[in-house]
Amino acid sequence: MHLSATTRSRRVLLAAAVAAAMVATPLTAAGSAAAAPTADRQQQYAAAAAEYGVPESVLLGVSYLQSRWDTNAGTPSTSAGYGPMHLTDAEHVAALPGGTHHEEGTEDPRGDDSRPSLAETPESAAEPAPAEAALRTLDAAAELTGASEEALRTDVTANIRGGAALLAAYQREIGAPVGADTDPAAWYGAVARYSGADSADAAAAFANEVYATIATGDTRLTDDGQRVTLAASAVLPERSWLDRLGLRKLARPDGLECPDDISCEWIPAPYQNYGTTLGAYGNHDLADRPAQQKIEYIVIHDTEGYFGPSVNLVKDPKRVGWHYTLRSVDGHIAQHIKTKNVGWHAGNWYVNSKSIGLEHEGFAGHGTWYTEAMYRTSAKLVRHLARQYNIPLDRNHIIGHDNVPGTVAANVRGMHWDAGPYWNWSHYFDLLKAPFKSTGTPRTGLVTIDPDFATNQPQFTGCNRQPPGVPNPPPPTAPCPLRGSSALPLHNAPSHDAPLVNDIALRPDGTPNTMYVSDHGARVSAGQTYALAEVRGDWTAIWYLGQKSWFHNPASARTAKWSVGLVATPKAGKTTIPVYGRAYPEQAAYPAGVPYQTISPLQYTLSAGERYAVGNVLPGEYYRATTFDGSAPGDRTVIRGDNKYVQIQFGHRIMYVNLDDVNLLPSPLGAPR
Repeated sequence: MHLSATTRSRRVLLAAAVAAAMVATPLTAAGSAAAAPTADRQQQYAAAAAEYGVPESVLLGVSYLQSRWDTNAGTPSTSAGYGPMHLTDAEHVAALPGGTHHEEGTEDPRGDDSRPSLAETPESAAEPAPAEAALRTLDAAAELTGASEEALRTDVTANIRGGAALLAAYQREIGAPVGADTDPAAWYGAVARYSGADSADAAAAFANEVYATIATGDTRLTDDGQRVTLAASAVLPERSWLDRLGLRKLARPDGLECPDDISCEWIPAPYQNYGTTLGAYGNHDLADRPAQQKIEYIVIHDTEGYFGPSVNLVKDPKRVGWHYTLRSVDGHIAQHIKTKNVGWHAGNWYVNSKSIGLEHEGFAGHGTWYTEAMYRTSAKLVRHLARQYNIPLDRNHIIGHDNVPGTVAANVRGMHWDAGPYWNWSHYFDLLKAPFKSTGTPRTGLVTIDPDFATNQPQFTGCNRQPPGVPNPPPPTAPCPLRGSSALPLHNAPSHDAPLVNDIALRPDGTPNTMYVSDHGARVSAGQTYALAEVRGDWTAIWYLGQKSWFHNPASARTAKWSVGLVATPKAGKTTIPVYGRAYPEQAAYPAGVPYQTISPLQYTLSAGERYAVGNVLPGEYYRATTFDGSAPGDRTVIRGDNKYVQIQFGHRIMYVNLDDVNLLPSPLGAPR
């Protein structure tokens, strides 16, 4: 890969800093550069800070913004970072087995039956790991500390020492003072450099979050049971040190739809006609939202690729398009499509036409984790958009790609399943300042799923699968590393030994779904609300895909909160009613010359006596868009009918029923007693 002059000069500077730091690194009495191990995490941070001359608050603040001091079971992050200090090793991660959520999905990202399919190929974003310095900091940490690369990936003490050594090296690189007793304010440049950002704006945004964390302080129990505390300390950082990094300055154009306190740039997705017909264009549709149509959803995706290759993908007019891409190492955001326009991202045209799509750098099927830096900027962006478009901050409106239904029965099985079971929905909603709360009692009829992320560790399988065609791939039953998850498995009886429930669309033969990482057909996730069906001891049953489905919910460690709200149940006299993946208008609503888009039910039915949590009542709508210039009959208009739909939490994915088919009742009515 060709290296820019800036990258080459950075490498020279870092090499010099590495050499200088290695000379300055104190040896233990045994003559080794390795520090004596200690089991206490707080002491590990203190020892590393003292050894490399870094203020402890700075070391803790940087680590918090990367990992919240967690170890994540030794698994890499979505940007190939290991351990509490997020030391990156993309080359190593690239050599590990692992697939993508694209391999099992034949999803058409546009999801519009009125146009030819844009079904993706598995290699859509599968470019090799980029060689940016931000994705290979573990190599530099190994040179600085003398620790092996394996130790830096797997040993917490070595990892924290590696992070401290890097911070000290970055501090020396810009000529700033080094020492555990130095003023934390003078470390702003080194903190910004640690982000791995390639622009001054992104580096500053990362550093500002670190210093905000130092100002507020925090204490928490890590995922491996260690209590770590960062005492609150008001520090006014010396931001002038940032200039020493020589980073590029981003132009922030007028109309960029990001809050001011995050790093954001405009990298447009091309709207252009690339073929001989007016239907050959990409990779989004022009619209006038919300004036024409209300934006109801914000869809959380992961990219199944690194930031750079994913951004390159969205710049291709022949492929998919989404509104924003978020980078893992520093939380930087690129906007590609104006929110008034419709992206091709969620595999369901009804959802696309009413949503904004956020792609987060990551790999759902690798068992990887998402950095705190990315969670924070994503939450700030979502709060900003939710305020602007009056989108409620709940899991009926802030949804994962894995919560988007197939449009018709034939499409259900191929839908993607990102951001996956390792996205921390509970923490994300805490950052959105909309935490999941109990609003009811066992008699109010609804439950909101909310397991403790760190201790909820379902044994998923298949994280180490290989793409199709690789000789001797690992079996799908190979266990994933045990680590925190937002997801709970569902059984067909109140027992851990009972089979999982069946999703008839994913397994038409009626066999139970599995714990394979992508097999979400017997799975609920934090923040989702379901109608209570029964309680039996430590087990709770909910209505899910037309059946009672059980999850473990002991009183000593609740995995769900009691809730209250509305439920939908079939009207009297209706044995079953159809369930839909899109809320389209009736045929009579279509103007002359505009083809009718059928109201096509999915495989599922909702039977008498069943109840499902209501998320919204929506108009029957279809946004017509089929040509580059909007010249086809009805193009760039919203077709609305008289029928209305009720959005329900029917399975892992949201779905829709016709309002005329159901009664909407307060959830306590008919709740199990």
